[in-house]
Amino acid sequence: MLNTILVEAGINLSEVVLLRHKDQRALKGRSIYELWRDNRTQFDLYQSTQKIVDRAKLKATYWASFVATPANETMFVGLYRVEFRGLIIRDTPAPHTDEVYRAGSADIYELTLADALTDLVGRLFIDWGPGARIWAQRANRQNKRITELRTEFTEPAFPGFLKLIQPLSTLNTFPASWIAALSSAKGIYLLTCPKTKEQYVGKADGEGGFWRRWQDYLASGHGNNVGLKSRDSSDYQVTILEVAGSASTTADILEMESRWKSKLQSREMGLNRN
Repeated sequence: MLNTILVEAGINLSEVVLLRHKDQRALKGRSIYELWRDNRTQFDLYQSTQKIVDRAKLKATYWASFVATPANETMFVGLYRVEFRGLIIRDTPAPHTDEVYRAGSADIYELTLADALTDLVGRLFIDWGPGARIWAQRANRQNKRITELRTEFTEPAFPGFLKLIQPLSTLNTFPASWIAALSSAKGIYLLTCPKTKEQYVGKADGEGGFWRRWQDYLASGHGNNVGLKSRDSSDYQVTILEVAGSASTTADILEMESRWKSKLQSREMGLNRN
């Protein structure tokens, strides 16, 4: 149980607030998990700026902080010493959305990562319980069950080419192992538009495979495709239809693409124009 670990570390449970960070307003590529993983300074800014109405519930000597992972697990990210500093004194852009924290509109806290439990950061997972929306809870009133203690922090495993389903906007948040896999493979992919419900069949047959081709869409919004140019920019969902064998030629991949266009009727009912 979590409280057993806190007590063994010499922490008074009555002085600890448990926080589970998962902000549904976060923009793609700036989830709280991704902030913690990629930019601790921005994560600390997010965590240290809180609503005034939450002041009473956040009053504590320590915050035991957790973030929701992409698999919705509850992962420990540190035990922080907390000092309330008052109202925020200048306008500050939020690190995870397009909003701005206006001067005087929020509380600011000074957070210092405590030495205790640092060896468990990214490794300890708990069952937050049924009250997932109750993101701040008192440790002495809650004793969370530990669900897993991993040997090290690891990213989610690559789901496999045919199981991958992601918005294009999340590409640059992929773990390095995912990027390596997608860069090494070529084949046929499908883009679907969440706005118009149309689909587009494309091929990745060049250097850098799927990864390089999908980066073209991030850069331009249309990848120089006539059908996609005719529509407003959209955060297309991308998935892989078929992976080409290592011996497949450019002509082979072109034939695969044509076959999938016929199967899905993406010329007649989609965004393909040839």
